[in-house]
Amino acid sequence: MNTQFLKDNFEKTFNEPAFDTFFSPGRINIIGEHTDYNGGHVFPCAISLGTYAAYGSRSDKQISVCSGNMNDDVVTFAIGDTSLEKDPDHKWINYFKGMIAYVQEETKPLDHGFNLYVWGNLPYGAGLSSSASIEMLIGKVLTEEFNLSVDPVRMAQLGQKTENEFIGLSSGIMDQFAVNMGKKDHAIFLDCASLKYKYLPLDLGDYEIIIMSTNKKHTLADSAYNDRVRECQEATKKLQQKLKIEHLGDINEETLDEYSYLINDETLLKRARHAVSENQRTIKATEAMMDKDLEKLGRLINASHVSLHFDYEVTGKELDTLAETAWQQDGVLCARMIGGGFGGSAIAIVKEDKAKEFKEKVGAVYEEKIGYAASFYEAKIVDGTHKL
Repeated sequence: MNTQFLKDNFEKTFNEPAFDTFFSPGRINIIGEHTDYNGGHVFPCAISLGTYAAYGSRSDKQISVCSGNMNDDVVTFAIGDTSLEKDPDHKWINYFKGMIAYVQEETKPLDHGFNLYVWGNLPYGAGLSSSASIEMLIGKVLTEEFNLSVDPVRMAQLGQKTENEFIGLSSGIMDQFAVNMGKKDHAIFLDCASLKYKYLPLDLGDYEIIIMSTNKKHTLADSAYNDRVRECQEATKKLQQKLKIEHLGDINEETLDEYSYLINDETLLKRARHAVSENQRTIKATEAMMDKDLEKLGRLINASHVSLHFDYEVTGKELDTLAETAWQQDGVLCARMIGGGFGGSAIAIVKEDKAKEFKEKVGAVYEEKIGYAASFYEAKIVDGTHKL
């Protein structure tokens, strides 16, 4: 990304030069889907697609944000608490407002306003965490430009708070953690209950990760995502009649099977079965990664998609078509949906010399079955949110 593009557009919008530029990545999750809010493990990494910003200070108490992805839409609001309310007409600005409100609560009131030009190359609605990318971006802008001290893990929690309390999505910590804490060429093995984590080299040999976007727009806050959270909470409460647990991530499949009579509901049992088995798959997958057993890693990733399809029921025709078609191609180690589901994206781990053929064949099948084209991206694994 040429930062001059950001500076030029900033100056064109605000009639003054920019001070600084920033980048905040998106994320993919190798395995561990819908486990974060269930107190389980995840294995995400930050990617080279993301959100960029150019910053300039103001002498008044106004904040103006211009989105290059929203027809250069400019939204201006005051720093005062009363102005940091949800904007029904410009929904994208609410991620900025929520973070600004919560960072001020955590640190101190901002003493002046600023201008911000924002542009991203994350496909909107593709399930690559564009919202977390924005949240961590504004968090980094505030800490850098206002000399605020917020621990990086705490900043991820403020991003989750923005999603939960300001936006209204009952999401876990994974997206913000991966975006803010990402490390080049590494994935993060994160225990979402304790927030203990370690970096593991993402050594895939002669394979590469290909992101497959369904191009079916999805908005998790308007989807069945919150229903899945509620269903898992209900299953947990039923198990707590006999088990001293906080989350579904606290038990394994054997314990769930033994106490399944407490749940005794087909839907809740399926949701719990996914949460529990996916957590165990994630632990096994990181062990396979460390053992350089890519074949086992691949089988576990494929099994993740099957569980998300049959037990969690969050895939749908588009994601199933991508994953199942990918499984049939030469040089494919594995494929599965990523993110919340109901559209969005999937990943495939493919031999580098088969990538071109893979995209052509999967793309052709997808367009024939779905009626419109999928998009394919080859993203590098990068560091988390930072000043350029």
